[in-house]
Amino acid sequence: MATRLEKDTLGTVEVPAEAYYGAQTARAAANFHISGLRPHPALVWGTLVIKKCAAKANMATGRLDEKIGAAIVQAAEESLAGKFAGHFVVDPFQAGAGTSHNMNVNEVLANRANELLGGALGAYDRVHPNDHVNMAQSTNDVFPTAMRLSALHMLFLLHQELETLCDALHAKGTEFDRILKSGRTHLQDAVPIRLGQEFEAYAAAMEKNLAGLERCRPNLCELGLGGTAVGTGLNAEARYIDLVIEEIGRETSLPVYRAANMVETTQNMDPFVTLSSALKGLAINLVRIANDLRLLSSGPRTGFNEINLPALQPGSSIMPGKVNPVMAEVTDMVAFQVIGADTTVTLAAQAGQLELNVMMPVIAFNILFSMEIIRNSVKQFTESCIKGITANETRCNSNLEASVGLATVLAPYVGYAAAAEVAKESMQSGQSIKEIIIARKILSPEKLAEILDPYPLTNPGVPGKRQ
Repeated sequence: MATRLEKDTLGTVEVPAEAYYGAQTARAAANFHISGLRPHPALVWGTLVIKKCAAKANMATGRLDEKIGAAIVQAAEESLAGKFAGHFVVDPFQAGAGTSHNMNVNEVLANRANELLGGALGAYDRVHPNDHVNMAQSTNDVFPTAMRLSALHMLFLLHQELETLCDALHAKGTEFDRILKSGRTHLQDAVPIRLGQEFEAYAAAMEKNLAGLERCRPNLCELGLGGTAVGTGLNAEARYIDLVIEEIGRETSLPVYRAANMVETTQNMDPFVTLSSALKGLAINLVRIANDLRLLSSGPRTGFNEINLPALQPGSSIMPGKVNPVMAEVTDMVAFQVIGADTTVTLAAQAGQLELNVMMPVIAFNILFSMEIIRNSVKQFTESCIKGITANETRCNSNLEASVGLATVLAPYVGYAAAAEVAKESMQSGQSIKEIIIARKILSPEKLAEILDPYPLTNPGVPGKRQ
């Protein structure tokens, strides 16, 4: 591979001849063979937005030459359009604070801006990565701001998929509203419930998780850009700080605002701890719902078999005809990964010392990776599982008829002890609750029919009594 020589403060470095990145990125690429991954596209997007807006703000203050600033802005716009996507190469597991990532972006933009002004790659005589692209900035204010912007971007995408999931669950709640089944607590027979009520409850849980994620938004919109190295704003004019935040708001249409205390936003990772916790809460509920669906569809002959999940692929290499609940299973696995990532974010957030948390790259990676996979999982879960669920109404009815949970309905009429005796006899004899009540003449068939009228059993009140 052809190379060119570049110099940085440590000496001479070989850089691939056609690379738009430079010496510091080449060092990082050599130093950090860790995961084989590239930076998340959302983090690159957030960083490019900052560089574009910083160039505009620095031109507005008169500090940055208009010709140089315009070239940086054009380079950023081309990069935002994906033209140089292959040149953002630093592993997410890198040196602390994200300096390598920041310099990767600085170098790509500087090289492209130089090229636009008639210069050659690697010759920073016209546009310099530090002096011009990074003007009035530090990694220490750029990287946490890019983290916030990228998280807000991913939050928007996740919000869309969660709304679709909620709509699909509500639709199933309506579709299954008239289907009565046995409820279960402790995995044992309980009082009746409608299948639709179960799905409406799932929708309500997802809506609460969605609201929890949305509550993270305001703190993510607080930007410490302009705080530079330690939050004090050294080398950044006050007017620049206001202008760059305004430019980011225009560029992204996000309701961003200047941090009240830029030292605090440089040190503190609380917004990401809160977001990670909200993602964990979402993951926990997704596991619970996915596992319920696995139970309700279990069988088909030896399990509950009260619902059918879409058949997506053969389920066994040895057992012919077996079909597994694959979308529920992958949802579980994604959720486990997100729950584990929350532990990493928690440990990294408390590991910051004094004026800077140097563990930001691993926080950014885990937050964005979690949002990416949970968004994709929710989308697949909705489209390939939830929307295709059908109910086995006959099985639901037969399980309800056989349930000893119906004894609870009798307690207001015959007392808890007598109802418990009926339930015990039902379990021992195999007879239904109805059959035992009629055989013992505890209640007349007419009264029993009134009490056990199915639909009212799933609403508030005492069955068989006027409310």
